[in-house]
Amino acid sequence: MTDKAKPTPTRATAAAATTGTTTGTTRTTTTATTATTATATEAAAPFQFFDAQVGRVQRLTPSMARITFTGAGGRGLHGMATAGRDQRIKLFLPHPGQGAPVMPPTQGPDWYTAWRALDPAVRGIMRTYTVRELESGELTVDFALHGGEAPASRWALDAAPGDRVGVLAPVESENSAYDYRPPQDTDWLLLTGDESALPAIAKILESVPPGTPVRAWLELRSPADRQDLPVLPDAEVTWLVGTPTADAIRDAELPPGTPYAWIAGESATVRAVRRHLVTDRGFDRTRVKFTGYWRRGATEDQLLATNEAA
Repeated sequence: MTDKAKPTPTRATAAAATTGTTTGTTRTTTTATTATTATATEAAAPFQFFDAQVGRVQRLTPSMARITFTGAGGRGLHGMATAGRDQRIKLFLPHPGQGAPVMPPTQGPDWYTAWRALDPAVRGIMRTYTVRELESGELTVDFALHGGEAPASRWALDAAPGDRVGVLAPVESENSAYDYRPPQDTDWLLLTGDESALPAIAKILESVPPGTPVRAWLELRSPADRQDLPVLPDAEVTWLVGTPTADAIRDAELPPGTPYAWIAGESATVRAVRRHLVTDRGFDRTRVKFTGYWRRGATEDQLLATNEAA
């Protein structure tokens, strides 16, 4: 997921651990009321708070760091679950000078209200990320890096083994905090995103049934940010630098059959791609899942302050 407030998740921003990615992040086009309701609902669903610490840090590209977490004190994060695909979680990060994030005083369905009631200068910095891997009690998250101004990016740049974080994550593999759900009659897949969506797209590609055609467009700031992705026999991945995603798709020849589209990233780009697919290409709007992970010109904290989604 990414500092998605760098960008901002919404995933519904306020919502969820579970509501839209940071590269890992919410997402979507929801109203403030919807975002708040989703937050409470997801926490009341099969989700739980975990006390975690950094185990390993790996720099994948100039703009992406991979951080693996284990349970605080060296314990594993046993009990945490994931659906794979674009599974999202909430990370709570400490402010500079804090040894651990200040967490909500309750783990019940009203945790979000309790967190909001805390002093913003003290409470844990909440961001949404995608689960890159969850294996043997270790959680791996990819962080999009945007310099030292965005709080999550700043934290990731300085992260070291032993650093403490809080995690709100599912404890059941089937949960409400993932969006990639193609209907059974899907003939082919269309995926688009930027750095903030790379972790989710990588996991989605791992789940694609053999023989399913995939067309993916990934927009990067620099060619150096390109990553190795799962290789599928009928998948075509187009890396974009400087070319708007909607323009690239507009010029593409798409496979025949019934599609399912998953679109994530910067909110204006997401809307432009969706508009092209539905209006120009004739996609059934119910088969287009679109999620704004962040909004250009707005930080996640600004959106959280007004209960807006990206």
